[in-house]
Amino acid sequence: MNPSKYIVPLWVDGKEETTISKLEVVSPKTDKICWCASSANPGDAIKAVLAAQAAFPSWSQTKPATKQRILLKAADLLVERLEEYGGFMETEMGGERGPIHYWILPTAVKFLRDIAGRIPCISGTVPVCEDDGTSVMVWKQPYGVVLGIAPWNAPFALGMRAIATAIGTGNTTVLKGSELTPRCYWALGKVFHDARLPAGVLNIIYAILLKQKKYTETGRKIARTCGQNLKPCLMELGGKNSAIVLADANLTKAVDSCIKGSFLHSGQICMSTGRIILHEAIASRFLEAIKAGLAAMASSSAGPPTLVSSKSRSRIRDLVTAAIGDGALDLLVNTLAKTDITNAAPGGAACAPMLIGNVTTDMDLWNEEIFGPVVPYVIVKSDDEAVEMANHTQYGLSAAVFTQDLRKAFAIARRLDVGAVHINSMTVLDEPGLPHGGIKNSGWGRFNAENGLEEFLVTKTVTWND
Repeated sequence: MNPSKYIVPLWVDGKEETTISKLEVVSPKTDKICWCASSANPGDAIKAVLAAQAAFPSWSQTKPATKQRILLKAADLLVERLEEYGGFMETEMGGERGPIHYWILPTAVKFLRDIAGRIPCISGTVPVCEDDGTSVMVWKQPYGVVLGIAPWNAPFALGMRAIATAIGTGNTTVLKGSELTPRCYWALGKVFHDARLPAGVLNIIYAILLKQKKYTETGRKIARTCGQNLKPCLMELGGKNSAIVLADANLTKAVDSCIKGSFLHSGQICMSTGRIILHEAIASRFLEAIKAGLAAMASSSAGPPTLVSSKSRSRIRDLVTAAIGDGALDLLVNTLAKTDITNAAPGGAACAPMLIGNVTTDMDLWNEEIFGPVVPYVIVKSDDEAVEMANHTQYGLSAAVFTQDLRKAFAIARRLDVGAVHINSMTVLDEPGLPHGGIKNSGWGRFNAENGLEEFLVTKTVTWND
């Protein structure tokens, strides 16, 4: 069968469903249609919600061991299909094999197994009432039907976390997968279907939700709707994450971490390093070292990083062009064999790494989430200035601090307005046992570990007379 003729179905009430309306999925590697996807309309979405609602009474009463067994079986099936499913993601979003097969997919498996392991431990408490003759229990119960909305950049990891946390806590769910990576989301539905998850517990649809350029704007619209309907919501949105390199930093470690944090997965990670803040005492040495490191990376690569779409490349091109027009400089123009994005013809999704200096804090390049292999840097005179610069942003997801003085690092970490600070490692870190989330425009609430499970549970207090 010609792959471009394949139509990715929805998962509704345990069955694959193909809709009349279709979405064309364009591979950024070829700029051609790789396949199409069923496009859900409001009726399809309501059907998915009703299926989840019908499945909830039974699933919410399912024993922990049964839920755990299904999740662990799904994890085993995902491991067996890593090669096939990784190919879907390479095609749909143009990602490199390494990050997809050896990081994103294994992370999905880790999320699933970690959540499965925590299911039997979900429990309430037995406090002591102040009145004699009165006893109390505090129960933890699922909400009901949960809507998950997951992005295109790490569909297996982020989609799996959204699914497993919801159903592992006894909820049923409708997951809206990205229209850019629908076959990856279909694959998640397939492993749960083959693991014998009861029909209706998980439903997966795809549609163009809101035509917004920024995750934060989309998040605001969703949060506004939730507020108007008094529905709780958990938001993990974008980030503009700073890596602070202090005067006493181990430059080898700092350079390696900044390269990985800025350019891993083509810079298309919410935790990617979006700013590098350098103390003036080490700035020149750091810049020479990172230029050498990026040159070595380019010489060992088959080509420049690929973004998810030509639209994404055009957006980054506009940001860089505007900054350079206002005096910014690409430090790598004469270092790497590459095409200058500001002069290249439009079209295509390739984008060579860029390290931009001479930026000012009023530039969009400094303030907006880039979501690509482009990182601006500034040079500061003191640690206090570095902290002030890092906090001067609407986002608050992640940060990194490089210093050999751990006491100093802790002091700075306390002052940074972010959800996570990584000392002497890159800004990108998200593992099952660590709470993950941000503050400010990066959202609220936490995924992972006990904190993540609590987000999906209702607390109910029950008292009685002895």
